[in-house]
Amino acid sequence: MTPPPAAAAFLEECRLRVDGALDRILPDASTEPSRFHRALRYPVFAGGKRLRPALLLAANQACGGDPEAALPAAAALELIHTYSLVHDDLPAMDDDALRRGRPTCHVAFDEATAILVGDALLTLSFETLATLPAITPAIRAQVASEIAAAAGSRGMVAGQALDLESEGEAIDGARLEQIHRLKTGALIRAAVGSGGLLASASAAELDALRQFGAAAGLAFQIVDDLLDVEGTSAAIGKTAGKDARAGKATFPSVWGIPASRQRAAEAAGRAQAALLPLGARGDLLRALADFVVTRDR
Repeated sequence: MTPPPAAAAFLEECRLRVDGALDRILPDASTEPSRFHRALRYPVFAGGKRLRPALLLAANQACGGDPEAALPAAAALELIHTYSLVHDDLPAMDDDALRRGRPTCHVAFDEATAILVGDALLTLSFETLATLPAITPAIRAQVASEIAAAAGSRGMVAGQALDLESEGEAIDGARLEQIHRLKTGALIRAAVGSGGLLASASAAELDALRQFGAAAGLAFQIVDDLLDVEGTSAAIGKTAGKDARAGKATFPSVWGIPASRQRAAEAAGRAQAALLPLGARGDLLRALADFVVTRDR
């Protein structure tokens, strides 16, 4: 399916702006040790959608923020997301050889280098958040805290740990949803929450954004699971069907494909409904929720 025009245009604009910011933040590939810095840049510029930065910037825009002031935080969020992919692909984790249509970092370089790449990306993300220009110290601290909580052992890392524990186990829909609200949804929720914080959003606006992010994150993961079943490796840029072969529970394996599609649509609907306090200012985020459920990669 084709993403909604408003979402497609905004995502492309954000991709270009975020890529420029990432290029400025990351050390040049010639910086010593040059092989490592080539490896550091390799997964960052592998063609990602930049959805999480786009959500941060869209939320910031909806609350009247300054997009230039929010851009470094959006780039930092992408560094965290990329670190998580590099580590998820490692042999000790999901053991995948393909990511975004290219060999994964540990395949292109080596496993030890990939571990260090993930470490460096995570560290650089918080260096970036700690030094956000044109942002007050109090807001910088709030944004860094929100993103750290979402990325750590109460969020994304917790979800990955539960996911690994559950391999080969028969788990129910509630457990599966808990895993992915942490593994995928926590960082998406933090993206929109941080966008609001950077715009000095009201408490009601922040609550609406975080509710949106939680529901949109769930919709995103359900669609990801559907693409793993129905897509091809060439289309989705990673190894299709790998979850089933690894014995991982997925939304289609627990609920079936038609019910999973319905649940994704319902989650996207809840995300859009959560934006009621923002009125028309939330329209771009609503379009991004539509993109989440209509994407094909």
